[in-house]
Amino acid sequence: MSPPEPTRWGVVRRGDGPPQPALRDGDHVVIAADLPLADEALCEALAAATLNPLIDLGPVAWRAVRDAAAKSPAQARIPLAETVPVLPIQIPDYVDFYASLEHATNFGRIFRPDAPAVGDNWRHMPIGYHGRASTVVVSDTAIRRPCGQVRPGSLAPTALLDLECELGYVCGPSITGPVAIDDAEQHIFGVVLVNDWSARDIQRHEYEPLGPFLGKSFATSISAWITPLDALAPARVAPAPQDPPPAPYLTAREPWLLDVDLEIELNGEVVSRPNAQSLYWTPAQMLAHLTVNGARLSAGDLFATGTISGTRPGTEGSVAELYRGERWLADGDEVILRGRAGAIDLDPVRGRVAAA
Repeated sequence: MSPPEPTRWGVVRRGDGPPQPALRDGDHVVIAADLPLADEALCEALAAATLNPLIDLGPVAWRAVRDAAAKSPAQARIPLAETVPVLPIQIPDYVDFYASLEHATNFGRIFRPDAPAVGDNWRHMPIGYHGRASTVVVSDTAIRRPCGQVRPGSLAPTALLDLECELGYVCGPSITGPVAIDDAEQHIFGVVLVNDWSARDIQRHEYEPLGPFLGKSFATSISAWITPLDALAPARVAPAPQDPPPAPYLTAREPWLLDVDLEIELNGEVVSRPNAQSLYWTPAQMLAHLTVNGARLSAGDLFATGTISGTRPGTEGSVAELYRGERWLADGDEVILRGRAGAIDLDPVRGRVAAA
């Protein structure tokens, strides 16, 4: 019987060696540079220390490497325990969206109790902001409690540290926008889980008039292993109709979301189980919107959905929604986000809070 096909991409170190692109199947990995590939450009890309050069070669190259890895003999597979995963991509740009209507409504009521929960523009385009790509870290990296202005002129460590349970999409190959919505999936390499850590007191004080800044830019955690978008094809579901109908550049022939069961674990206790198919805006709409002004998409760019929350208790995607101000993340707390799409487990993302 042939070995099962590796289903996730990453970059690992072995001992004191350099980072190497790899494919993971369960508890084993295949080092991509060891595969017998004849294409010179592909071999050069797989000798890099990140996945970015491979991502820039496009879907045909990605599938060729996966096919070669699936045929690799058992003796070519290395125990996962003998490797250390590192951040798999160099991230040129990071955008975080606000794609969950339930989350947007919940937060509008928390942050703006005297105003409409959702702005007039929210249903007309995916709302997002540019995050800080240099502070995106790989799973298992400690998260230091950030400082900022929590009140006018008062610099202090945040007292309202929060988590955000999200899906992230790794982009490529590079292209100058706009990216047509029906071409979007040709520029999505794969999917990760994302915890976009947030300092709510800093965020509340600074977000008007320009939006998130220090309350968000201190750390964003992503999975060490990227699940290929191809592998998640069975998890595609049709989204609910949008009202009003989206603009033509946001109207896909066959719109899709991913049916991913998510789980938030806090200090060993599962506290919430949202699902990504509840999102209002689709990944293709987000990608089409972020490039419609002609912005360049680079291999390794990351965009995330924003917090994913459901309508029922126990499906909230953040501490603020779960506990309504009665609890925030404390030093030493460990957060683990997990995701499952049918038979496929997305790689979890872990982080422990360290003191300021």
